Amino acid sequence: MAYVVVDNCIMCKYMDCVEVCPVDCFYEGENMLVINPDECIDCGVCEPECPAEAIKPDTEPDLEKWLALNAEYAQLWPNVTIKRDAMPQAKEHDGREGKLEAFFSKNPGQGD
Repeated sequence: MAYVVVDNCIMCKYMDCVEVCPVDCFYEGENMLVINPDECIDCGVCEPECPAEAIKPDTEPDLEKWLALNAEYAQLWPNVTIKRDAMPQAKEHDGREGKLEAFFSKNPGQGD
């Protein structure tokens, strides 16, 4: 089992989760984070830290596409272990529907 980042992270990218992760398994895209499921130790400390509630255990139903997306982009994006500010429009986008189709960027983020 692992945790995965889901659509509500897109355009928010709160980074509270990265500073509590004991195994540094977060990877940064231009407008969201992902968790490498092969590195995640299922400790769960990141889940309550996310203000957008965008981190879920992969045992929840209908998360297969998110597990695949996290696994794919964790191989392509840089590792991030330091917290930076959320995206400027985070509050505006928090809870918005359809963010994967409308806003997801394949571009890498800054990383450490």
